Amino acid sequence: MKPHGPIPPGFCADSDGMLLIGGDRAEALADMAGDTPLFVYDSAMLTARVAEWRAAMPAGVQLHYAMKANPYAPLLAFMAGLVDGFDVASGGELKAALASGMAAGDISFAGPGKRDRELEAAIAAGATLNLESAGEATRALSIAGHLGLTPSLAVRVNPDFDLKGSGMKMGGGAKPFGVDAAEVPALVRRLLDAGADWQGFHIFAGSQALDSAAIADTQAQTVALAARLANEIGVTPPLVNLGGGMGVPYFPGDKPVDAAAVGVALGETLEARDPVLAKSHFAMELGRWLVAEAGVYLTRIVDRKTSHGETFLVTDGGLHHQLAASGNFGTVIRRNYPIAVASAFGAEPAETVSVVGCLCTPLDRLGDQVTLPHAGVGDLIAIFQAGAYGASASPATFLGQGPAREMLV
Repeated sequence: MKPHGPIPPGFCADSDGMLLIGGDRAEALADMAGDTPLFVYDSAMLTARVAEWRAAMPAGVQLHYAMKANPYAPLLAFMAGLVDGFDVASGGELKAALASGMAAGDISFAGPGKRDRELEAAIAAGATLNLESAGEATRALSIAGHLGLTPSLAVRVNPDFDLKGSGMKMGGGAKPFGVDAAEVPALVRRLLDAGADWQGFHIFAGSQALDSAAIADTQAQTVALAARLANEIGVTPPLVNLGGGMGVPYFPGDKPVDAAAVGVALGETLEARDPVLAKSHFAMELGRWLVAEAGVYLTRIVDRKTSHGETFLVTDGGLHHQLAASGNFGTVIRRNYPIAVASAFGAEPAETVSVVGCLCTPLDRLGDQVTLPHAGVGDLIAIFQAGAYGASASPATFLGQGPAREMLV
């Protein structure tokens, strides 16, 4: 037997034991969608999550949604009404962000490999480019000159530190992301001399961290770095994007980030900041922390079989929709995501089974020897923490299976 991760708070069952998502029965949602597999996103949980963040953080700190976590169009349109800006990482995401109703001036565009046509689209729309290199700055200034426009440009800084305990380190040492801190002042002076509308700094040290003290320490280092750079440049940055870093509990033993503690520490950091940043605005850029817990992946059992004494529940879903839950998206040791039998939600475990997908590969395993209530053909399996890096981060066309359905409720 291998344990699974903690099911997020806020989920419950009706009197028949059926999982409720957004107040609706999981089975009814599958019927409404027309088939499974299905991702369901709970809009009330999205609203509550944003409210939790705003209550925890210092007044005036902006909240940006990193839409790489989930670019589902109805969800984007919903989030556009809740947050202060979107952060995008491709021309496709830029187009989707603009279509969502988010104002171009509240969109920032990061990423180390922006093509000229993407730079042009962002400059023409009026979005802010987070420059990742001196070469990208040269191209952006040239394109803006040809367009006869003043570009909105920020500099993504590769800091001299990383976020301790983060699942994905984005700063410190040699990185494809951002401009090394020592080279930033000269680049910013060049942008100012060229007449660009300099928007400030984007400093992202890491993501998927659960240690609130480590997040707070990284934010303090980030603010100090921004002040040091600003003093060297001699100009106050309009905005300092502090990046994200706040993770969610996926695996057994994981504990949620203490958002209130992060907020208190950030308030103290900003209160004591260098005078050069006195008129700067600050933002946090969050993706998975905002949307992961609001999503559930529903997949139906199509076969139940026994092999060498081990029971397998074979579903119509799999890693082509939930690559991360299968353990094939950056994890070294495979561990089980939160999982449940939707039609027996909250019931006592009765057997140890492995939940597998429909693909012809041994990698397609959604639950490895987990203890669940008894389930058979036709029952729904629910995979939680599915609101981030699910559908769009998985190989939907692998073996010709096609994408899952998605729904915002």
